[in-house]
Amino acid sequence: MTFHMDKLGDLVIRVRSKNAGPFWVTVDIFCKNLEQMNKISTACSSERIARLVAVPESSIKRFEIPYLSVIKISFPRPHPQGSLKDRDMHGAQTALLFETIDV
Repeated sequence: MTFHMDKLGDLVIRVRSKNAGPFWVTVDIFCKNLEQMNKISTACSSERIARLVAVPESSIKRFEIPYLSVIKISFPRPHPQGSLKDRDMHGAQTALLFETIDV
């Protein structure tokens, strides 16, 4: 018997990521309602996100906005924006990684 987990990107309205300055990335998770936001918030714990993006859990910043059903998660970029090792100049590719989280 196989067990299918839903992917974050299939459940929510949208996942968007962007630069939050040259040293941080912010991911916005737009949920359908408050109930879904609470479920997603639990599934996307700071500990789990820290493992996903390979940063210390203490560096994760979370902002939950219930009246908009939005979760904002910010974390340090692996390399400063525009540096030789930067592979995502605008921070936009991180959304694709978050969309694959099992919920």
